[in-house]
Amino acid sequence: MAFSVSIFASLAPYLVSLLLLFLLIEQLSYLVKKRNLPGPLFVPPIIGNAVSLVRDPTSFWYKQSATAGTSRGLSANYLIGKFIIYIRDTELSHQIFSNVGLNAFHPLGHPFGKQLFGDHSLIYLFGEDHKTVRRHLAPNFTPKALSTYSDLQQIVMFRHLREWEESFSGGTKPVSMRDLVRELNLETSQTVFVGPYLDKEARNRFRTDYNLFNVGSMALPINLPGFAFSKARRAVMNLEETLSVCAGKSKERMATGEEPKCLIDFWMHAIITEIESGNPPPLHSEDEAIGGLLFDFLFAAQDASTSSLLWAVAFLESNPEVLSKVREEVAKIWSPESGELITADQLAEMKYTRAVAREVVRYRPPATMVPHIATNDFPLTESYTIPKGTIVFPSVFDSSFQGFTEPNRFDPDRFSETRQEDQVFKRNYLAFGWGAHQCVGQRYALNHLVLFIAMFSSLFDFKRLQTDGCDDIIYCPTISPKDGCTVFLSKRVVTYPNLSLS
Repeated sequence: MAFSVSIFASLAPYLVSLLLLFLLIEQLSYLVKKRNLPGPLFVPPIIGNAVSLVRDPTSFWYKQSATAGTSRGLSANYLIGKFIIYIRDTELSHQIFSNVGLNAFHPLGHPFGKQLFGDHSLIYLFGEDHKTVRRHLAPNFTPKALSTYSDLQQIVMFRHLREWEESFSGGTKPVSMRDLVRELNLETSQTVFVGPYLDKEARNRFRTDYNLFNVGSMALPINLPGFAFSKARRAVMNLEETLSVCAGKSKERMATGEEPKCLIDFWMHAIITEIESGNPPPLHSEDEAIGGLLFDFLFAAQDASTSSLLWAVAFLESNPEVLSKVREEVAKIWSPESGELITADQLAEMKYTRAVAREVVRYRPPATMVPHIATNDFPLTESYTIPKGTIVFPSVFDSSFQGFTEPNRFDPDRFSETRQEDQVFKRNYLAFGWGAHQCVGQRYALNHLVLFIAMFSSLFDFKRLQTDGCDDIIYCPTISPKDGCTVFLSKRVVTYPNLSLS
């Protein structure tokens, strides 16, 4: 024991010197990569400013944006051994989106997404692999498929809206919408994606695992037992396994010639048809791979839609003239007391309501940034080259407030056939991405938001509980109002509709 202490004492000066040398090299490396970009001159050793990010992500990213605004639309920082660049300027963001590939930028989906999402994520496919998978996803979003999903979406929505009416209607007790909307979206995603193949027990496990994933995605990336990030990784593996079982069941059912009833059915039907025509099984059509890809859909649909639905309620309440126009349009096309679901043709007629949905997504894009990693040095401007290994954060949020007419004003009419700002300023409308990795399910997502706005505004009167900072942005992990959109609800209809697929 004494000998060990003696050895350690003799080595201590060298160990301390090595540690100090490492910290010095780390700081110098950061400064060399940073060059003349605005950003902190000194970063905490090893973890960088990760604690600030986890403690208050809203303030962290606001400061990055503000700092980038003082220069050329760029700012730098350091997170757990990774040099990062925040991109505020839209045209610079397009350079990232337009150069996704093996030799330029890889999307991450999350700063530590590769560890979190695993190997079967669509995010990490490139070239022919990526094109092939997207081609086989196309049957999932045909008009016929979207119409099938619309019926399922409405049934789930009405069930939840009725529960809200029975539990909270009356206007005397305020309710935070965040958890209600999360549950609505989770059941909608389960039902639309794999509905017939999940029993009650599987749905409950699904809910538990997804909550673990949500918590872990906002935690420090410490992949050790007991830490939230490690639990999130295990939860993703469980979810992908559950979804892969659903894929296998769907293949069996589609092979018998039955009609598709949900997204996985449309997908597996296309795969079975291709195989039966004599072609080899498509790339990434194994059950395990399908489970990983389905989780991508779940992640995109669940958290992004929760964000958009909450902001829709907040903006409809704070813009009564917009709410009035939505109700007027919907009433001319569909009545909840008709006992009928909204048809695809009726949905297409709700042009102003769709413009409201698009403005919600512009004004508060659910995923405010789309992180990528540089696989090689990349000359972004004449004076700055992004170093290999840098994580870059093109800001979708900042682009949404560039170019558009009065961008700080909530104005659905900007998407009218007269103004067409979605075309005039389409390079600034990046909420669904750009280029090869643009969101494949954006029509589904917009339909979901339009249906919710139409039904919620028709069935409920609602008044926001106004508190200081209630509209401040928080990350969880997509953005939502700080108060969870707390409202008083009261029923607008005399008789609540009784709707079903039959």
